[in-house]
Amino acid sequence: MSHEAYRRAAGADPRDAEYRAFADATGLLLSAKETGHSDLKKLIAAIHANRELWGALASDCADARNRLPETTRAQIIALSRWVEAYSSDVMRRGETVEPLIDINRIIMEGLAVRAPAA
Repeated sequence: MSHEAYRRAAGADPRDAEYRAFADATGLLLSAKETGHSDLKKLIAAIHANRELWGALASDCADARNRLPETTRAQIIALSRWVEAYSSDVMRRGETVEPLIDINRIIMEGLAVRAPAA
């Protein structure tokens, strides 16, 4: 997902759009996990999509207009940096994509939680 596509999707219902973006990226990672490093094209596409998503999130959190608490924004940016570094380990050192899938699923669980109606 491109940065611009993320921003357009986030305009309607940001939580739902972000959940869908994570579901898409995680699905690609799960598919790449099945074949491992034997299907390099699939792995590269999955890693790229996930990096794009996390990069868009970090960029959004770096924007002063973002209404999330500053601490939360900093944590998302830190996670984005970890995703970037670990993704390089997957490609260069043959690490598994499992930790990337795990972190995406944790974020998806958080996005799925809805505040009770007032």
